[in-house]
Amino acid sequence: MRISAKVDYAVRAAVQLAAADGDKATKGDAIARAQGIPLKFLENILGDLRHAGIVRSQRGAEGGYWLNRPANEITVADVIRAVEGPLASVRGQRPEDIAYEGPAEPLSKVWIAVRASLRSVAEQVTLADIAAGALPEHVAALASDPEAWVTR
Repeated sequence: MRISAKVDYAVRAAVQLAAADGDKATKGDAIARAQGIPLKFLENILGDLRHAGIVRSQRGAEGGYWLNRPANEITVADVIRAVEGPLASVRGQRPEDIAYEGPAEPLSKVWIAVRASLRSVAEQVTLADIAAGALPEHVAALASDPEAWVTR
């Protein structure tokens, strides 16, 4: 899986909001500075997150951004889908909608398994988990495996 800059920035911005005081709006430029995200890019991302119902915004001097739901109800998968669509697709199609012939026939099951594997992490980690530095046990175990840190 390739994690785009857009996804990385979106998750970081959402975690910044999760860590903020939920009673007070956070300005876009404050998120951009805190996370080192270009403001114009961030504004587009926040728009995507707003359209997906993950954040809400208010204009004006007291305006800014808030999470639209509690941070423990928003997963990394929710944020990814908000800015880029499905977690896993093959040439823009759902893996279950693709059929292969001959010896490649089992490949669709491989793509479905890849999607399931992504879901097992991205749908289980919430913004609150990241903001608190307390990842679910199975995710922390995966990340603590030295082999996970080796690029291949």
